Amino acid sequence: MLELRNITKVYNPGTITEMSLFQDFNLKVSDGEFVAIVGSNGSGKTSMLNIICGSIPVEGGDILIDGKRVNGLSEFKRYRAMGRIFQNPAVSTCPDLTLLENMALADNKGRCFGLQPGISRKRIEVYRERLADLHLGLEDKLNVRMGAFSGGQRQAVALVMATMSPLAFLILDEHTAALDPSTADRIMELTDRVIRENKLTALMVTHNLRYAVEYGSRILMMDKGQIVLDKSGAEKAATSVNDLLGIFNQISIECGN
Repeated sequence: MLELRNITKVYNPGTITEMSLFQDFNLKVSDGEFVAIVGSNGSGKTSMLNIICGSIPVEGGDILIDGKRVNGLSEFKRYRAMGRIFQNPAVSTCPDLTLLENMALADNKGRCFGLQPGISRKRIEVYRERLADLHLGLEDKLNVRMGAFSGGQRQAVALVMATMSPLAFLILDEHTAALDPSTADRIMELTDRVIRENKLTALMVTHNLRYAVEYGSRILMMDKGQIVLDKSGAEKAATSVNDLLGIFNQISIECGN
């Protein structure tokens, strides 16, 4: 289980631009949940992911994983149990390395390399099999530099790389936003399959309301550092894009827009 308990986050404290985003913010995510998170810009979606991953500190409260407080745990240590895919396809892979080298890096995540080859020839067939599951023909392009692939191909590879080692949480930070509609749909289908097959706990920030409605077991809407909608199970299944748009419009009216 992942829990954020009484989180306080203040940007630029003590300055003229001080801004308090979270005040006593609370969230629990149970094992196996696939949570879609929506909200307008500045609502706190990505900041929440950054807090979970340790990318930014908090001024108060606790981040707990399976009941253990991880506030003091560095970002790279948290990533031993987490995989994160970013909006920019260039971020989640190494463009100057080949596909094979990228796969090997992911396969050895958290291990000490020492004075030994970074690529195990015995694992190459495993990499081919994992890539073949994407049905993109990438299994025959292991020696191609990652920078030569399209954004959609790189995000698909990032999904595979994120799940090469045992994983408790998959963090998806608008991972389809930079893709064309057709490719984005394909990546979402792959994402859903990877999460279900690996029985992962996943948090997905998205501006695509259709994806938030169609995928996942729970949906959250955030506004000004607060959760204004939280539905799961049958309630989520009954939620439509128009329902979400209605809440967005109401928030906009209340803000004077």
